[in-house]
Amino acid sequence: MTTEWAGSPFRPVSCLVTRPQASRRSSTKPTGSSHKSTKLNSRTLGWPRFGGLSYTVSTSEPPTPNPRTPGAFESPSSPSKSSTLYSGSSIAMLTQSHTLEDLTRSLIPRESWNPFPTADDRTAWDTALPQIREATLKGGKEYLGHDWPALPASLFLEFARTGNRRNYEDVSFGRRYALRDLVLAECVDARGRFLDDIVNGIWAICEESFWGIPACMHMQEQGPGLPDVEEPVVPLFVAETVSLLAWTVYLIGPRLDQVSPLVIPRIKSESQRRVLKPLLDRDDFWWMGLQGSIHPITGEKRRVNNWNPWICSNWMTAALILEDNPDTRTQHIYKAMRCIDEFVDPYPRDGGCDEGPSYWGHAGASLFDCLELLHSATDGAIDHYGESVIQEIGRFIYRAQISDRWFTNFADASALVLPSSTICYLYGKRIADEHLMDIGAWSAHKRTEGWSVQNLSRGLPAIFAAPEILDREPKQPLPRDVWLPDIEVMISRDSEGVSDGLFVAAKGGHNDESHNHNDIGTFTVYTDGKPLLVDAGVETYTAKTFSPDRYDIWTMQTAHHNLPTFNGAQQEAGRIFEAANVTYASDNSQTSMSLDIHGAYPDDCGLESWRRTITHTRHAKVVIDDVYCFASVPTELSWHLMTRSDIEILEDGRIRLIPVAIVDGLVSGEGWLQFDPDLMDVSEEKIPVNDQRMSLFWGDHLNHMTLTARSPEASGSFSLTVTESE
Repeated sequence: MTTEWAGSPFRPVSCLVTRPQASRRSSTKPTGSSHKSTKLNSRTLGWPRFGGLSYTVSTSEPPTPNPRTPGAFESPSSPSKSSTLYSGSSIAMLTQSHTLEDLTRSLIPRESWNPFPTADDRTAWDTALPQIREATLKGGKEYLGHDWPALPASLFLEFARTGNRRNYEDVSFGRRYALRDLVLAECVDARGRFLDDIVNGIWAICEESFWGIPACMHMQEQGPGLPDVEEPVVPLFVAETVSLLAWTVYLIGPRLDQVSPLVIPRIKSESQRRVLKPLLDRDDFWWMGLQGSIHPITGEKRRVNNWNPWICSNWMTAALILEDNPDTRTQHIYKAMRCIDEFVDPYPRDGGCDEGPSYWGHAGASLFDCLELLHSATDGAIDHYGESVIQEIGRFIYRAQISDRWFTNFADASALVLPSSTICYLYGKRIADEHLMDIGAWSAHKRTEGWSVQNLSRGLPAIFAAPEILDREPKQPLPRDVWLPDIEVMISRDSEGVSDGLFVAAKGGHNDESHNHNDIGTFTVYTDGKPLLVDAGVETYTAKTFSPDRYDIWTMQTAHHNLPTFNGAQQEAGRIFEAANVTYASDNSQTSMSLDIHGAYPDDCGLESWRRTITHTRHAKVVIDDVYCFASVPTELSWHLMTRSDIEILEDGRIRLIPVAIVDGLVSGEGWLQFDPDLMDVSEEKIPVNDQRMSLFWGDHLNHMTLTARSPEASGSFSLTVTESE
């Protein structure tokens, strides 16, 4: 058995982790360690959360790295572990290691950079896996004679008028998917029959007023509405578009010239005006992090999120391929490196992605895209795969897996995830992590819809790495214990490598996380790899999702997580609303996490303390123990539980959760809840799920249970026991 400790499998030793409480009444957080241990066996990890706090780890013996997972544990004296990342210090992983002059010397000239075979390399494309060639040709043939749909102003304005973003996105993304599939089909076929449709697609995209989507217009001075063509801004899908066009030029450039010598100049002209020049001229795009990352909607200073590496990977692709001036090309890459440093510097040193595993696909995975571009374009001169934080970021994805496609889904993450097989496998190969390679192979074999790609940046490595990935035995690593101290997430299961039995995940943290829900102290329980007590996740994004009205949405609220409410109060959003005095302990028989969650609730709600302890006794039960104290007797006190299983409430303080078919072969979990029936009344309600996104994993409804105290007292306790059987 192994314990995943911020990414390192240790041999199972009893351990205790404590994070001291910080004041929540001020938005200015203390920096440095606020607690030190002088015990011989204690280690101050120096993995500060974003307020600069540190943890103390006490173990019965020093943790020992497992040779299966390199880069396991570093001495607390390591500078990378002791830096206070969010309080002003800077590691600048890339730009402190490589100067602009270094990059100038090492960057491969454009005409010599060949990261993937072009369409003229017939040996490479003709020997691609037959199933990939077949699927690629089939996808391209669907767009022969394609009628490129219009993107009228009225469709763009729907987001500002009604909050609907999907109608425009469906058409815009559809154009890009069509161009992608046509380009790949031409690479496979090489007979020129797709070229006219490719040029039609390029021309249609170049004629668009804006390459992004309406939901991103907050980045322009005019705000939401139609795009201002005089102020080109670069959000996510502008960057995705320029990358698509750049790879098109790289793959089939000479063939485009055969259609017209004006196609590539048009691509370069539009790319310079819309993307490359603004990125070089401006430092104030919030996702860059170069001016403190002031978010354009909230106006708050916060660390950058997945936008940063996602955009930077596309930016570097465009600069490497489309920029004609060698000096300017180098400047683009170096500025992108500065921006990437702003993502890596404050990133939790445990590798935890507070945006959740589905967003890891464009956080940690996009960081890998960036690192691969830098490695390739400098012939390995820029290589940071030995950095501990880079390795930990990669490992997050397999630590978050529950079973099969079910993943731990705090925040806006989806409950069902199928991570990129290529990214996982190649990332694992770079950092010599067998588990990460295993989950990559598992994901590749898991796909039932045939071969597919998200974009050309991911599709090209997928095509040429596919034989190696599919040749590997697919495995789900499923570590027994995971503790991510920086984001305060605990994961525990009965046995390593199998989904049988009980699984529990719980979180602390704060309520200003990226894609935040007001959910400090919540937990999820699965039985035999099936959802029992769940996190609802998030509905399809609308204008409201990322607005000041975000917390009017039910999925964001405390009362629809596995948490208490009282006196009409729920948790509030903001960095000062956080967990305190967080402890974690684990050994072969049980795992527990304990935290004070009262600081997540407003000051005027009357709550003085609320300690929640989640204990998993292996092969037996999960127990939630709450001990609380109010300044006076609360007028109302309730505990909320979310499930997809059917509910049978018995009179003896037991609740039976009955497995049901959800959707597409998914089945909910089976289990029992036990509480003191003398203290609580139980009610249930069915919450309809009418949203297309949520219905993919919850079907048409969720069930919400409320346990309400019959006679609330100023101080007391509550215990809930979860078992698989009676």
